[in-house]
Amino acid sequence: MRRLLLIVGAVVLVDTMFYAALTPLLPHYAEELGLSKASAGLLAGAYAVGALAGGIPAGVAASRFGVKPTLLAGLAGMIVTTTLFGFAKSVWLLDLARFLQGVSSSFSWTAGLSWLVADAPAESRGRLIGSAMGAAIFGAMLGPVIGGVASLTSPEATFGGVACLGFVLAAAAFATPSLHAARRQPVALLFGALRNRRIVASVWFVALPALAFGTINVLGPLRLSELGLGAVAIGVVWLFSAGLEATSAPIVGHVSDRRGRLVPLRGGLIGACASLALFPVLDESVWSFVPAIVACSFALGAFWAPAMSMASDEAEAIGLDYAFGFALINLAWAPSQVVGSAGGGALAQLTSDAVPYLLLAALCALTLAALWRSARSS
Repeated sequence: MRRLLLIVGAVVLVDTMFYAALTPLLPHYAEELGLSKASAGLLAGAYAVGALAGGIPAGVAASRFGVKPTLLAGLAGMIVTTTLFGFAKSVWLLDLARFLQGVSSSFSWTAGLSWLVADAPAESRGRLIGSAMGAAIFGAMLGPVIGGVASLTSPEATFGGVACLGFVLAAAAFATPSLHAARRQPVALLFGALRNRRIVASVWFVALPALAFGTINVLGPLRLSELGLGAVAIGVVWLFSAGLEATSAPIVGHVSDRRGRLVPLRGGLIGACASLALFPVLDESVWSFVPAIVACSFALGAFWAPAMSMASDEAEAIGLDYAFGFALINLAWAPSQVVGSAGGGALAQLTSDAVPYLLLAALCALTLAALWRSARSS
């Protein structure tokens, strides 16, 4: 189990590392290519569009052909598309590379997490998913560093060189036996699962933080750039935020195993709601806005492990292939990330940054109220 956790953790780490590398590069591309806030949001959101497009095919592939071949296909796609992104010199090619990165990521994440959960004891599911998510968040922590290095040196050499990690991961995954036999379930079961209230709840608890992170990852760097921070300094902010999330993710998962999935979710909702509501006031100064971004990211990061554990718990209860359960997670994350990135950027351009932030705070408050009402009814 430890070897499998290390492999899956490394795969999601590399995926999120390349995803997050764009954050400190957004101001660079905005200046070099003349991107507006909406265009910058589209570039950031292209990855999520690809993850959405690859969500169902990834679940079907893992269910029909097995988790190992699906994981290897995702890694192959990651190697090619990351190299392409490093050498891209036009907006459309950057968008295409990010889109194809998202497709590859769907295959890697769906197969990797399904492989891990299938072999994991049910009572440790939250901790193991939290550990994998901690690795993913650590990748998000390294991503801005990679982006900062690329902005100071060469995107071609940086992304092309780091993409070679994919070959090492593919070799390790190929040498690891899979105990998760292909179940070959019909895709109709995937959509039928959306009639289950706990599945829908887990989907929403992935969609909400994805929506918020998508918005913050576009508006945050651009606002910090306006306040005088460079690409490297912006990368440090995201590095510190992701470090807090990464170290707490296994702990949050363990709490969800022992105290129930909703306990950490309630705490995350309260913290995210307060932070987002205060963003319009705190973004006038670097010294107040940076701590607010860190606090909000920490609160939103508490959603991932319990939400995914809730989805896998219910998938097991109703006999749904784990691959389909995690395909639903991808289908929840991807469009939310797109709306947060592209929609949040466009809405801020039409109005102000305060509008998307306050809308997100309202969604967190309504979700918290729905949980409280559900608990009272029970």
